[in-house]
Formats: sequence, C-alpha cells, structure tokens
Amino acid sequence: MNYGLYLSASGVLSNTYRQDVFANNLANAQTVGFKVDVPSIKQRDPESLEDNLGYMVSKDMLDRLGGGVLAGQQWTDHDRAQFKQTDNPFDLALDQEQTYFAVQVPDRNGNPQIELTRDGRFTRDSQGFLATVTGGHKVLGVGDQPIQLPVSGDVVVQNDGRILVDGEEVAQLQVTGVTNPAQLVKRGQNLYGMPQDDNFRKAAGRTAILQGFTEQSSVDPIKTLMQLTEATKTANGNANMIKYQDQLIDRAVNTLGRV
Repeated sequence: MNYGLYLSASGVLSNTYRQDVFANNLANAQTVGFKVDVPSIKQRDPESLEDNLGYMVSKDMLDRLGGGVLAGQQWTDHDRAQFKQTDNPFDLALDQEQTYFAVQVPDRNGNPQIELTRDGRFTRDSQGFLATVTGGHKVLGVGDQPIQLPVSGDVVVQNDGRILVDGEEVAQLQVTGVTNPAQLVKRGQNLYGMPQDDNFRKAAGRTAILQGFTEQSSVDPIKTLMQLTEATKTANGNANMIKYQDQLIDRAVNTLGRV
C-alpha cells in the first residue's frame, strides 16, 4: 500500500466532512433558534498500533508519520444566541441556556412523542391550540398536555410561562431543562429528540420567558465562511497530493522500471 496515498485520502475525506458541517451551518445563519454544529477530526493510530499487530515487522519511520486522520464526534454548541424583538405576541424566547420548549410530535407510527426546541415562533391554529410555526406541532404545557387557547382574545405570556387571554390565566408553558445537552439529537425543523431516559428531563429552574422576541441563529457567518474556506483548501491540497503521488508511481513503473 502506498502510505502517502492513504494519508492524503484520509485528509480529503475528513475535510470534506468538515465542509459539509460548515456549509450546513452557513445555510442556517438566518434560521431562528438554530444551534451551530462543531465538527472534529482525530488522529488515527498507525496500523500496527490500531490493530495491535505485535508480530508485524517494525516500521518506525512510517509509524512516526501516524495513520492519518478520521472524522471525529460532531457536537452541537447549545450556548444562547442573540434575541430579536418582533412584537409578535406568539413569539417567545427563553432567557436561560439549556432550557427548551416541549412540543408534541408524531413518531414513525403516528404515536405522539415529546421533542424539544428553542425556536419559539408559535401560532394559534384553527382549533385554538398553540403550535409551532414550522411543522404545526402542538406546544405542551405543564403536565405535557397540549395548550389550547380561546380562538380569539389578547394573549399575554408572563415571564414564568403563565398564559393569560384577556386577563384570565388559561395555561402555563412547560419549560424543560436537560441533564446533558450533548445527548440531544437534531431531528429537523429545529427539533431535538431525547434519549429514552426518564431522568434526562429536569426542572428548568428560574427561567424567564420573553414575549415578542425570538432567539436568532448562533452561527457567526464570517467565522463560518472562513472555516469553510479553510476546509476546502485543505481538502484540495490533499487531493493535489494524491495526484502528485500518482504521477510518481507512474514514473516509477513506466520510467525507472525500464532501467
């Protein structure tokens, strides 16, 4: 096996993966409530160490080069982003990090399940249920019950989540904290799936809900564009190294081989 070809190929694959993540972040720079994804790459051990092949002949010079790189674990940065004032009474934002609105979403079999979101753009549907703008999923109140409002009336949401319609309290939003945000799984439509663990959800504590505001995307467009450019250049550089090594092999076979 040509060691240089393998190392360059691993560089192309790893940086193509980074390109995909950065491009997705950049595409969601204006998506309300979007949390930036952070890719990572890790060093791969040389073959003799990775496979624990003690019987292999020592290749100290090659082992010092390492085994290339691999795509590592991708994680989501759940830090709070900036707020934007909209003055829409159905737009809500959570002031505390690592807290989420709970919504009811059908699973693959059509059964209701609970997922979480930081996207507080809600609306009142035709039946009076408080629902997400994206997907029309019902927003849950205390006790994980869908919140149904009168079909008309002025809506006021207090900082503690109590919902008043024409001055009368009708429901209270369920704000959920989590024990480990790293275990949340992005589902699309700004929703997060949770692990099957009854202890994963916890009380949110003192969380202020801001009415008439939305939380913006946590993507920094300029930083992300620079990251995307760097990953693209690195992938192209590794691709060029593959081309150069292929040319060297061609010369070794077709030119030096004639001597």
